[in-house]
Amino acid sequence: MVGTWRMGPWAVPWMMLWFFFLLPSARAQTKIPLETVKSWADAFGGELYSIVTKYSGSLLLQKKYKDVEPTLKIKEVDGLELVKKFSEQMESMLRRKVEAVERLVEAAEDADLNHEYNSSLEFDYYNSLLINEKDENDNYVELGDEFILEPNEHFSNLLVNTTYSDIQLPTNVYNKDPDILNGVYMSEALNPIFVDNFERDPTLTWQYFGSSTGFFRLYPGIKWLPDENGVVSFDCRNRGWYIQAATSPKDIVIIVDVSGSMKGLRMTIAKHTIATILDTLGENDFVNIIAYNDYVHFVEPCFKGILVQADRDNREHFKQLVDELQAKGVGTVNKALTESFKILREFRDAGQGGLCNQAIMLITDGAVEDYEAVFEKYNWPDRKVRVFTYLIGREVTFAPNVKWIACNNKGYYTQISTLADVQENVMEYLHVLSRPMVINHDHDIIWTEAYMDSALPQSEELFASQAQSLLLMTTVAMPVFSKKNETRSHGILLGVVGSDVPLRELLKLAPRYKLGVHGYAFLNTNNGYILSHPDLRPLYKEGKKLKPKPNYNSVDLSEVEWEDQDEILRTAMINGETGYLSMDVKVPMDKGKRVLFLTNDYFFTDISGTPFSLGVVLSRGHGEYIMLGNTSVEEGLHDLLQPDLFLANEWIYCITDIDPDHRKLSQLEAVIRFLTGEEPDLECDEELVQELLFDAVVTAPMEAYWTTLALNMSMETEAGVEMAFLGTRAGLMRNVLYVGSEKISNRRFLTQKDKESIFTMDHFPLWYRRAAEHPPGSFIYSIVSEDDSEGGGLPKVVTVSTAVAVSVDGKMGIAAAVGVQIKLELLQHKFWMATQQPNDSDCSALDGACPLSCQDDILNCFLIDNNGFILISKRPSEIGKFFGAVDGSVMTQLINMGMFRRVTMYDYQAMCKVPYHHHSGARPLLSPIYAFLAAVKWLISDFLIFLLEFNMSSFWHSDNLADAKAVFHHSHKHKKHDSLQPCDTEYPVFVYEPAIKETNGLIECGDCQKMFVVQQIASSNLLLLITDAACDCSFFPPVLLDVKEVKYNASVKCERMRSQKLRRRPDACHAFHPEENAQDCGGTAEVSISPTLLLLPLVLLLQ
Repeated sequence: MVGTWRMGPWAVPWMMLWFFFLLPSARAQTKIPLETVKSWADAFGGELYSIVTKYSGSLLLQKKYKDVEPTLKIKEVDGLELVKKFSEQMESMLRRKVEAVERLVEAAEDADLNHEYNSSLEFDYYNSLLINEKDENDNYVELGDEFILEPNEHFSNLLVNTTYSDIQLPTNVYNKDPDILNGVYMSEALNPIFVDNFERDPTLTWQYFGSSTGFFRLYPGIKWLPDENGVVSFDCRNRGWYIQAATSPKDIVIIVDVSGSMKGLRMTIAKHTIATILDTLGENDFVNIIAYNDYVHFVEPCFKGILVQADRDNREHFKQLVDELQAKGVGTVNKALTESFKILREFRDAGQGGLCNQAIMLITDGAVEDYEAVFEKYNWPDRKVRVFTYLIGREVTFAPNVKWIACNNKGYYTQISTLADVQENVMEYLHVLSRPMVINHDHDIIWTEAYMDSALPQSEELFASQAQSLLLMTTVAMPVFSKKNETRSHGILLGVVGSDVPLRELLKLAPRYKLGVHGYAFLNTNNGYILSHPDLRPLYKEGKKLKPKPNYNSVDLSEVEWEDQDEILRTAMINGETGYLSMDVKVPMDKGKRVLFLTNDYFFTDISGTPFSLGVVLSRGHGEYIMLGNTSVEEGLHDLLQPDLFLANEWIYCITDIDPDHRKLSQLEAVIRFLTGEEPDLECDEELVQELLFDAVVTAPMEAYWTTLALNMSMETEAGVEMAFLGTRAGLMRNVLYVGSEKISNRRFLTQKDKESIFTMDHFPLWYRRAAEHPPGSFIYSIVSEDDSEGGGLPKVVTVSTAVAVSVDGKMGIAAAVGVQIKLELLQHKFWMATQQPNDSDCSALDGACPLSCQDDILNCFLIDNNGFILISKRPSEIGKFFGAVDGSVMTQLINMGMFRRVTMYDYQAMCKVPYHHHSGARPLLSPIYAFLAAVKWLISDFLIFLLEFNMSSFWHSDNLADAKAVFHHSHKHKKHDSLQPCDTEYPVFVYEPAIKETNGLIECGDCQKMFVVQQIASSNLLLLITDAACDCSFFPPVLLDVKEVKYNASVKCERMRSQKLRRRPDACHAFHPEENAQDCGGTAEVSISPTLLLLPLVLLLQ
């Protein structure tokens, strides 16, 4: 037989031998005696407890608070009463802002009434860009006279002039245009009102008047800085406060012609026009976009047949889609108009959308069809939908048709020939929509959504210096009308007056000390978006720069309080109800590495006169109690003067930011001056000051205790204890250094550079919050992870803390937390000393290896915390890492045994990487750079027409981004890196189950069995974990803390995008007025261009 192999008798022994070598060696695992591990844990735990109690002084502090329990009262907080009180105080504060704005409106309208327009007016004013600028002869330049500027803490330490306002203009508005000069001259009347308002209410911040002609009068006056190209693209008329005050809510369908005749520059202008219209919309408006050629299609198919809320997410999404539109085919506008009217009517009849203004924006280069029948069927005679038309290009053949459409539907017609024309021509529709309100003289007060003013100088420094959740502000604004009878039917809007209200100022009225260790206050809008919340994270890091997220001010309440899955809390707050709700919540801590399980009580009510609601959260148990102690001023004052004491400087013990004489005082200095009577004018929170005095007296003995220890420290046995510290519920802190300050391992601890370690407006220190949820007397040990350690190296210190509880009449409160920072080296030394048996140990009673030591090669020994992070390992590179990443086999077994449990957490404010070739949601549709590239592309094919038609100033035209910066010169700097865009993520946190104090097991690892033993360290959050080092279980996958993006399939994603969440509409609506002059429906418009602007393209091209 061909290919047959015969096996001879000699082959059998060889085969058996070969097979024997392939068999797994049945190696017995290292047996680790349970008694040995327990004795190690007890010895190490006892040693640790002795060190941390001694050097923290925790037992002394506990005794001191125990001694005063008979004099203490613990009162339960009435959450509903508290939230109502805070709301009333906020309403009162906001009412003062409204009154200031009303005074400005009255002054502006009176000034206009008394002003006669003078086309040849010559008038010098303070131009914020030119002030203090000198020419080569050392003379002040025109419009740039001397303007005294001084740093002012109330205005974020910016250089300001609190006696006068100045004028800012965008680069594309000529600063000596007659309309500008007349408006600036008229608005000089606002200067004394600005100053008077600030004197009446020193908590006021920026006050301003935004003119419909484009200038911006700002008080206090500042020096406005151009961007790196010398361009100022900030235009007040683009800002949310201006647009919201000038118009009522709007439902808008944008129709864009994408037929073949729209190719090239026309398409570029059309896209920019759409982007500019989108930027005039806000969260109270609804929108959709239809593109048409031979057929009609929605630019977002998911939005077919509906309108969606014009929040930032949807606007940016539309911009991306519009950017991808291609021109081809033949344009037939009738079907697009019909579809638009149907959508608007269905929404109106169903009670959806804004239920106020409705409009169609038609963007085309011509209209030749018979479209009258469409208007007769859907819009005449009531004309409930206004139609605004934008004729693109210089061709005028179709101008009469396009104008006829607007004039017969209460709209406005403009022709847009160049990119520079877009901004001014789009703004015309706002003036039309404002007419009914102006004619009626309805001065509606509007409050904006939260926003971050990155247009002002030094905004990046502010981003870095403050808690993210406190960076935002809201604006109160009112429209300013012409009162002249001769122009009444034209409804002339002069502009908008506004004043900023930092949300930080509002939250000062809900002081932290009244809310307990984990409590907080938050605010949301009528649309359910967050105004302020300690978990709001509006910034993200791109490289080393902090930037606002694209959707930072459209974060929904349900995305922060995500356990409100039935949206009961959200619904009640949007409806402005007053009430109470309880929820079990998982609170992420320490940058998501840890989690607390709390039962929170939510108390909520509306803030009268505003679209906002206020929520107050108190955690069950100690979080709902407040302690009231009693002590004399003399005794407390003596103890406040001790050198080791400092206060939570972000808390308001005394108001120091109003009176200029008080601004240089720290909170501690202010309290002392208040108590000694040195500053009788100081206004202080007497309840908080009383708590502070009480805590100062109770904690005073700690200074002497710590000092004695420091003087008697034995450097040989106790080297490594670096610092002791304590904090009380009144924000009082004390600390002592056991080593010289130059030897401190973590110098950021307890300083402003480590906000998590101190009391802030947002939260108690992390070491205090974690200790509060563990049994009093039990210490929390935490190590700085490798990513967060100073200098990015291996962790060097361990922070240890414990809570001090008091109990009165069965009510337990957390009075303070106390702790130490010790060098990791000290912990390691004690650990290795405790985890070994001497060679002469009696091993007769032990079942397993003996004598045994953690230094032996056969063992791996770890000290891990209650979230699985490694504090001690033989391999230094593993310290600070999650244990599951180091040994997946043992971690998997501990999870299966229930000793650790996996908790899934969600982050609905995350930023995820998207590949370079995708569009970023954060990118503007058509900044000048994209306009330039499109124009150059088109220039190659039609150079002569380009020279005739293209207005170079459009290169610098604002794309109306909040940061108001032209990005022209970055075109050649783009790197092919992944961009970030908003997304939803989920991530695991692992939590130790403290009821399981010890466990052990064997893991089958193929050719061996791996033994492990885990033992809890008493009075701590630590576990001693011993494993067999000889048995290789590396084929088990690691257990990782990876963050994963939550991916939604197309149908789910579409359903989420289409969903119309509950919202409360603004009360006011001004859609039409019978006296409105509808024949004022437009024509061509030219932009007044600054002469210097015309030279800028040449400068750029020469660079």
